[in-house]
Amino acid sequence: MQGLNPFGGGQSDASRPAPIRHAPSRPAPPQPKVTVRRDPAPSRLAYRLNRMMLRPLIRRFVRIGIPAFLAAMVAGIWLSDETRRANLASGIDGIVDKVQHRDAFMVHSMEIEGASEAVDKGLRAMLPVELPASSFDIDLAKLRERVLKLDAVESVQLRITPSGTLSAVVTERVPVVLWRHARGIELLDKAGHRVASVTARDIRKDLPIIAGEGAERAAPEAMALIDAAGPILPQLRGLERVGERRWDVVLEGGQRIKLPEDGALRALERVMAMDQAQEMLSRDISVIDMRQEDRPMVQIGLDAQNAIRRARGQGEIGPDGQPIASKGGASDKKKTGTTTGTSVKKT
Repeated sequence: MQGLNPFGGGQSDASRPAPIRHAPSRPAPPQPKVTVRRDPAPSRLAYRLNRMMLRPLIRRFVRIGIPAFLAAMVAGIWLSDETRRANLASGIDGIVDKVQHRDAFMVHSMEIEGASEAVDKGLRAMLPVELPASSFDIDLAKLRERVLKLDAVESVQLRITPSGTLSAVVTERVPVVLWRHARGIELLDKAGHRVASVTARDIRKDLPIIAGEGAERAAPEAMALIDAAGPILPQLRGLERVGERRWDVVLEGGQRIKLPEDGALRALERVMAMDQAQEMLSRDISVIDMRQEDRPMVQIGLDAQNAIRRARGQGEIGPDGQPIASKGGASDKKKTGTTTGTSVKKT
């Protein structure tokens, strides 16, 4: 063994170091993971933000206000261009026009029921557009207001049928009395509303007539008086409004019944009762004054007055209330005057 070592031929075995043998390494045991525990308490900033989000106003602002603001800002930026705005408006108008002029929304004709020829022409002339037209172009509420402004129309019902027809059902006012005033003659309905104008009384001879300023406002009372005067309707010429507060009933021959301001109907019924009992209106009476309920007065006619004066031996009077000189009286007066003059001359 010594001969095999060329460098240590002279060294002894005692001086040679022992060989080093490395022992196999063992794997290190796994180290336990250290979990860092977070502090559950929020920070001051997070605490304030959480408390702020609990307010309803702040929550609505975050959920609605901010998105709405952003959307408005984007829309404003996009619409700031004039060309974009024009294109958008024209596109919307085109869509709306296309929808409104579909055949389902078109009105092709108009039917009017219950209207006279004049009202029919007036109603057709009030249409805002020429037919056929879209139903969106016809405002029924405004059209109804315009039609009701016609004096002859009391009510009107407008509707558009599914078949594309504009239907109008008109109820006209029925004239029941003529009103004569300073500007002419007009037809009035039962409520005193004007229906139409006439040029002469002969156009509607079948209707009674009232006269005087303010008579149209008391037309209902006038109609009640005319109904109460049924027995003397053939003699009735009309009613005259006096002082815009009371009525005078005017009969044929110039007879006049003066009614009070209050209780006119009751006073007229009283006159009718006296006429049936005593035939008072068939006598020569010119005025029956009922303005004082407890003291009615009667004014006899001129012929009756002269008959009474003749019975008393008095001279007759004229329409002016002045005595009428008779032929005999005039001759005697002339003779007396001549004789007196002669006597004076002789003296």
